[in-house]
Amino acid sequence: MGQFRIQYFVYFLFTCFEMKALLYVAVEQAPSADVSETHVLESYFSKFDEKFFQYCDKELTKINTFYSEKLAEATRRFATLNSELSEILSVSEDAKTGDDHKASRYRSHILHKKPVSAGKLQKLKWAFSEFYLSLILLQNYQDLNFTGFRKILKKHDKLLNVDIGAKWRAEHVDTAIFHTRTDIDRLITETETLFTRDLEQGDRQRAMKRLRVPPLGEHLSPWITFKVGLFSGAFIILFIAVVISAVRYKNNINWRVLCRIYRGPLLMIEFLFLMGVNVYGWRSSGVNHVLIFELDPRNHLSEQHIIEVAAILGLVWSMSILGFLFSDTLRIPPFVQPVLFYALLALFLFNPTKTLRHEARFWTLRVLGRVFCAPFFYVNFADFWLADQLNSLHTVFLDFQYFVCFYIQNSSWTDVTDAETCIMREVSLRPVVACLPAWFRFAQCLRRYRDTKEGFPHLVNAVKYATSFFVVIFSYLHLRNSNYYALSTDNPYFYLWLTVSVVSSCFTYTWDVKLDWGLFDSRAGENKFLREEIVYSSPYYYYFAIVEDFILRFGWAFSLSLTEIGYVHADLMVSIVAPLEVFRRFVWNFFRLENEHLNNCGKFRAVRDISVAPADCSDQTQILRMMDSVDGVINRRKKQKVEEKRKPIRLLLMGESLMDDS
Repeated sequence: MGQFRIQYFVYFLFTCFEMKALLYVAVEQAPSADVSETHVLESYFSKFDEKFFQYCDKELTKINTFYSEKLAEATRRFATLNSELSEILSVSEDAKTGDDHKASRYRSHILHKKPVSAGKLQKLKWAFSEFYLSLILLQNYQDLNFTGFRKILKKHDKLLNVDIGAKWRAEHVDTAIFHTRTDIDRLITETETLFTRDLEQGDRQRAMKRLRVPPLGEHLSPWITFKVGLFSGAFIILFIAVVISAVRYKNNINWRVLCRIYRGPLLMIEFLFLMGVNVYGWRSSGVNHVLIFELDPRNHLSEQHIIEVAAILGLVWSMSILGFLFSDTLRIPPFVQPVLFYALLALFLFNPTKTLRHEARFWTLRVLGRVFCAPFFYVNFADFWLADQLNSLHTVFLDFQYFVCFYIQNSSWTDVTDAETCIMREVSLRPVVACLPAWFRFAQCLRRYRDTKEGFPHLVNAVKYATSFFVVIFSYLHLRNSNYYALSTDNPYFYLWLTVSVVSSCFTYTWDVKLDWGLFDSRAGENKFLREEIVYSSPYYYYFAIVEDFILRFGWAFSLSLTEIGYVHADLMVSIVAPLEVFRRFVWNFFRLENEHLNNCGKFRAVRDISVAPADCSDQTQILRMMDSVDGVINRRKKQKVEEKRKPIRLLLMGESLMDDS
């Protein structure tokens, strides 16, 4: 029901704001009563009223048509769901029971009497829940459009000092189909009754909890806000303690191992923190990430929940490192700490019990499973998106490989036998590990081509990720043959590595800006170098992202120059560049989701019908307050200057002045 979202707002909010703007423009452009004769004023406002009410009638027709179509669709869908429910119930009924009273009594308890396919039953419950949400949204559509007409016509009469608007409302709006039809209320009541009686065994409280979703304006409890502040503050303090303690740590060999073992988890923590900021930005700007990711609209993590998880993991990470650094004082072997930390991470992620955000964890594991098994599964938006995140977290893969190898090769829990053993001796394995994230996306692109038969963009996108393979291969060959050359510039593989790195960076940067973000559109209009429609409030956000993405896409050149000259150790350089790459992906996420939200650029079709939660009284109050505002809302864009607002709005007149003849 993506179209429902568009119609819902265009027919209500946008229409009301434009009609109100027309009223203000008409009053401002009206001839002065001091210098104009009465018949001139009457003629002016008569012509305006004629066109204004033509516009109202046109919009009313659209609303009635849309409402009738959706009501007919809801009626058909209710009949289908009711039929499917009856089939499931009839399978479980006792064929030998002929008495109507016994059959009726048995019907209300069949889900306890006979086993029904759990998957089929769950799908039916889900279908009823989604259908119920569509009914609530349609009911809100009724109420808000009627309220919008009532207020705009009242505004008309107040500004022009007439009662024509009230009469027009009584004649047209009060008798309109979308207002007088009560079928939607009946469908809502029947759905609640049917769901409660036959799917929740008469437990209305549990049935309504499953059917309803939180309203648009619902606020999180103060408790979650308190926990986020508490854990985040504690993590910041402990992180500072880690930095100070690490600076004073004297064992250089252990420092390098410590960096490689703990760097990957820190990148994951950074990713989760920034992911929370992403969710906040999407939600506050109206980008419907819940629909795009096909999340459960009733039960999904908010930005505060994600940041809370990140802060708790950050606390555990900090305490583990401090335990390593102060192992002598604690009298615990230092290399026990990383094992305990990774064990806790695995326990958290794979915990089978319904605790610790289990639904979010299981959703993540399912998506990860499909990513790792590419190309054997159909690719959803969440699959491709998470695989892209993994490409920015490739250092996590390498550090995890080092962690496993180190504990296999190192025989002591207190000392490091050889810090480079898993870098140089396993040099042939590390390129394979480094290629894994790019392989996931490469395989997904091939699967998308198989499913859609579209060479562009999927095969071209596969080529883009294939360039990463060559970057890794030539980097490996350059490292493998470095002992044979005194200088890197004498190594032929160095130039091959440099060439494919430049090609890959140019390819990926162009794809980011043009394909993933949809920028540099020739029809951008006033949004120079961007696209015609943008969501975020300022175009400077987009200009910043374009420059930032370019700098960080070519950040490898800066790090290469520093490490080759010998100014910075390679491990330290990776520790600087890797968090910057996570930040680059964080910025990328904002505009990739926005482009998907506006244009469905990836042609991923979400299975969810509902794109917005139903409005409640607080939501309607907020919308009505926006309608009463002089400025109203300007399509999520920054408010224009007052001089620009006073320019004539020709939405209705199509280039004609208010005094022109029809």
